[in-house]
Amino acid sequence: MSASAITPARDARLDPSRWPFQVRPVTPALGAEIIGVDLSQEVDAELFASIHGAFLAHQVLVFRDQRMPPARQVAFARLFGEVQVHVMNQYHAHGHPELYYLSNVDAEGNPTGKHPDKGTLAWHTDGSWSRRTGQATIIYSDEVPAAGGETWFCDMYAAWESLSPQRQAQLLPLRAVHNLDFSRTRRHGEDLMTEAQKRDKPPVDHPVVRTHPETGRKCLYLGDHAEYIQGMDYAAGRALIEQINAQAIAPSRVYQHRWRAGDLIVWDNRCLLHRATEYDTANVRRIMRRCTVLGEVPV
Repeated sequence: MSASAITPARDARLDPSRWPFQVRPVTPALGAEIIGVDLSQEVDAELFASIHGAFLAHQVLVFRDQRMPPARQVAFARLFGEVQVHVMNQYHAHGHPELYYLSNVDAEGNPTGKHPDKGTLAWHTDGSWSRRTGQATIIYSDEVPAAGGETWFCDMYAAWESLSPQRQAQLLPLRAVHNLDFSRTRRHGEDLMTEAQKRDKPPVDHPVVRTHPETGRKCLYLGDHAEYIQGMDYAAGRALIEQINAQAIAPSRVYQHRWRAGDLIVWDNRCLLHRATEYDTANVRRIMRRCTVLGEVPV
């Protein structure tokens, strides 16, 4: 089913009293657990309209105890729009190039001791290194450790609103250059991008402050893929990016998700940063499937 065939009805999106499921907020700031939805079944237009409304309202949606085969995960993602086929093709799941497979398990089923993607440990937003950036990301947990390997989310609406008027005025006209090769090299240097991958995804510039295309709210748009500020001395731009990224992350704006097997999470990349946490890659297994839905060119 195409995204155009399942465009959400605005009344269902905007009226939580009509949503056919229970919503349980997970923090006062952001995030909600959705109770009473089985995503292994067909999601019709009315149900998707409600899910999409909750997605815009809460930014992070948690669906527990799901049975989500790879093909079903891709089909659900397509309801949001066009699903990205990631340039880092070594991570593609067999038979489903839309899925980015994150596992520390070898062919014999044993933990390798190697983290599959250390870039995920830094605060970032998916796909900011592309002209059309990430809209929704959907991760399903096949196997998770008892400790570690969490995913944390931070509200960039609130980060923007926390800034002084003087800082907001400074940042509004700025554009940052986002570069996957830059972030990949410094965070996961043992598995660098190939020359073909670099040509496929060259650096792109985006506004430091973007307006969410559906809610109309402003939010910060930086993260670990942002390398430098256009028109600014490189070192000064790097320092500003690091400073703003650090200021954006405050405990009051963060939801820390502890995974259980069978969890499926959907989040809005346009107004969030996220990161994974470390785990014992040598002794425990962690197997996750991720896909990202393409969004818009930020404005």
